[in-house]
This record gives sequence, structure tokens and C-alpha cells, in this order.
Amino acid sequence: MNRYIITRETIKGQEYVISALYDEKKRMLEVLPEPVGGASLLGNIYIGKVENIVKNLNAAFVKITPDQRCYLPLEELKHPVFTKKVSAKKELVQGDELLVQVEREALKTKEPAVTANLSLTGKYVVLTTGNHRIGVSSKLPKEKREHFKELLSAEARDYGIIVRTNAANVTEEEVLKELEELEARYQSLVESAQFKTCYSLLYQEPPECLKHLRDLREDMLEEIVTDDPALFEEVCAEYGIGRDALMTKGSVPVPVSEVVPKEGVRIRHHDDPGITLSALYGVSAQLKDAISERVWLKSGAYLIIQPTEAMTVIDVNTGKNMAKKEVQENFLRVNKEAAEEIARQLRLRNLSGIIVVDFMNLKSEEAKAELLSHFRAALRNDPVPTQLVDMTKLGLVEVTRKKVKKSLREVIG
Repeated sequence: MNRYIITRETIKGQEYVISALYDEKKRMLEVLPEPVGGASLLGNIYIGKVENIVKNLNAAFVKITPDQRCYLPLEELKHPVFTKKVSAKKELVQGDELLVQVEREALKTKEPAVTANLSLTGKYVVLTTGNHRIGVSSKLPKEKREHFKELLSAEARDYGIIVRTNAANVTEEEVLKELEELEARYQSLVESAQFKTCYSLLYQEPPECLKHLRDLREDMLEEIVTDDPALFEEVCAEYGIGRDALMTKGSVPVPVSEVVPKEGVRIRHHDDPGITLSALYGVSAQLKDAISERVWLKSGAYLIIQPTEAMTVIDVNTGKNMAKKEVQENFLRVNKEAAEEIARQLRLRNLSGIIVVDFMNLKSEEAKAELLSHFRAALRNDPVPTQLVDMTKLGLVEVTRKKVKKSLREVIG
């Protein structure tokens, strides 16, 4: 089972809130460093103003603040919510004002990307305005998927619903209650937008650490630990535990350092003067390893990970692993070990776009197929859409991973 920690770390003179997911071996699987005082725009909803239309790109550039321009693909205009329409034309024109949501951070030379298809995300469901269908996570059991589709299709709505994997662990009443809350939030947002000025921030996502926590699968999570008292209260609030429950009853109330909500995930405040939470989980050392070029494997082989402007190139090297017999069998074992580690490193480093992997040369077609099957299985654990495309004639394995946020190196490197 995994653990989720939230702590603070100073890196190159900048203080960060570090939220990280660890496996049972205390290996970092995911990490989100958020600069203190530098909140992300991702997920925020604004009243944007169309600056210009670029027909050859089938896109528009929309300003969400007087100084921040964003890229809006025109195919993202299925059900736009306008607050000001400068012409009777249905299509988007310069000067139109409408609700947009930031769906991708600025990446290198690219502007942030926004969409007019809004989404409000809860722990169990997502409300979407772009697609009005009912969707259910494929990771839920078939009976659950069919039940939720039938339940939610019974009522006509002018928005879509996606049931998330975490809905498997709660009652349908809790799912419907959260949906009602999201509905009320959306209606309030749309109504209030008509009275707000251009560039108004209508909805702000919670801090990255809480948003990240909301997106994790609770059935794979054993414990949430933080050494920040304020964040401990915020995490508890996310699970419906108020401040009153964080103090013991009696004549002399004492702060509670550990609670277990109905979801079964233990929430703990780390308050050990002998060792910091950061030191206990080796945050600094693992972050350093996560931006280094070389990654050693237990077999003695190693990876070289080199991000470039166009793609990320990963090379698998024999290193200290020198087998004199059964060379091809050894290459397959090392390649499979490397595939598992590469899947972890993509997630940990938040590498995206095109990734090309040069595994050790395998001669047998059966061995190549076994490696690709093993690699695909390892990539399925990644919450970010990741696809293994194929192996080229030169033996290079092509992978694509959706671009959503900056890579770890871009944030702290």
C-alpha cells in the first residue's frame, strides 16, 4: 500500500510544498513541488477575452488577465458560456468574452492552454460541460459501471458526468450528494459570471497537494502524513473531519495527531522532534536522483534519461551487468527490469510528449513481444494517459505521454 506525504523543502533557496506518493519500499512514485507563494493556474476558471482568431491553426488566443495570453483550440467550443457576445454570429469572434478553464500549464515556449469545456472535479465524480454523456471509469467492476450508467441516465442534464474510480468504495448516496454539490457550484458560477468583469477569476483550484490527493486512488492508499499543522487540518477537512474532531474532549483539550475517516485512509500529523518527515522519507535525496541523468538498476545495468526540445531519449545500458552465458535471456530480464523503472521514472519526473527508449538488443520476436507486453502493463499504473506505440525496425520503442504540467526538472532543476 502507498503513503502520501506533504512537507516543505527548500531547494536552491526557494521553499516548496512537496506532496509525494511513496510505495511500500519508500520509493517516490509521484511528486508535486509547489513553490510557496506561486500557485498554479491549472484548473482555474476565468472570464476570458478573445484577442484574435488564427484560422490556419483552428485556434484562438484568449487573455485571462491583461498580461496572460492563452491558446484555445476551436474544437473545444462545444457548449461555450458567453458573458459578452460582440456579434450575432455563432462562431467565436475577436472581442467575445466567455468562460474558459486552464487545462495545460505554460510549457517551455508554449502559452498555457484553455478550454471552453469546463469541468468541476470531485473525489467521486467529474461534472463536464463539453460532453453531455455519462462516463464511468473502466477500472470499476462491470456491475458497478452498469449500475451508475443506469442511475445517472435516469435524469436529463445539460452537462456530462464521469464517475471516478474512487466511487467504488462509497455508497451511491455519497456519489449523488457530491454530484449535487458540483451542480450547485456550477450553477452559481455561471449565474455570478454574468455580473462579473472581464478577467475575473471565477473558480480557483485548491493547492496542488490537495488536488493531487483528490486524484489518487483511495483503495491503493494506506496513509496520509504531513508535518504542517495547517495542512493537517485542510486534509482532514477534505475528508469531512472538522476542527472540533481534532481536539480531545474533556477539561483540558489536547490536539489529536491521527484520525481515520470512513474511507479508511489514516491521516496523521508527524510531530517527531527526533527526525523530520522530509528526512524520514529521503525527500531531498530522491528529488536529486529524480532530476539526474543516470538511474541505476538492481541488476547493475543503468538508464540514461535525456530530455531534449523535441523528445525524451532513454538508453538502457549493461553497466556492471556482464553475463557471459545466456546473453539473450539476460538481456530480456534486464530489459523487463528497465521497463518497470522507466514507467516509474516517467511518472516521477512527469516526462511528457514523445519518449523513445533504446532497450538492449533482442533477436527473438517472441522476446520483443514479451518485453512490449511487460512495458505496457507497467505503463498502465500511470494516471496520466500514456501509450506505447510500437517498436521500430531499429528496435527503438516509441511512447507518448500527455502533456499537462511542467516536468520535475523544469520546476526545480
